[in-house]
Amino acid sequence: MSSTGGFFKGCRALMAAAKAATPKPSAAAKTTSAILKPAPVSPALRQFLGAPEAARTEAVKKNPVNKREILCDDKLKTIFEGKDKVGMLEIAKLLSNHFVKTR
Repeated sequence: MSSTGGFFKGCRALMAAAKAATPKPSAAAKTTSAILKPAPVSPALRQFLGAPEAARTEAVKKNPVNKREILCDDKLKTIFEGKDKVGMLEIAKLLSNHFVKTR
C-alpha cells in the first residue's frame, strides 16, 4: 500500500463524519425561506400590487399601515374580502388566500 492511500482513506472518514454532523434545515428555516420566496398571486392581488408574483413579506409591506388597523379603500376591499377595516393580525391570513398553491 502506498503512503498516499492511507491519507485519502482518513480524509474520506473525516468527510463522512462532517456530513453526518451537518444539521438539516429545520421546519422553521423552510417556512422562513418560503415566506421570502416570490410566489404567483391571485388576479386581485396582482392588480393591487401590479406584479404577477410577490413574496409574502413584500405583499404585507405594500399595505398602508395605520397603527393596528387599516381602513380599506375600494382597492384593498378587493383583496380583504370586502371588509371596511382589517386588523394587523388579520392581514397574513387574508393575504394567504391570494397566493396560488404551486404543488
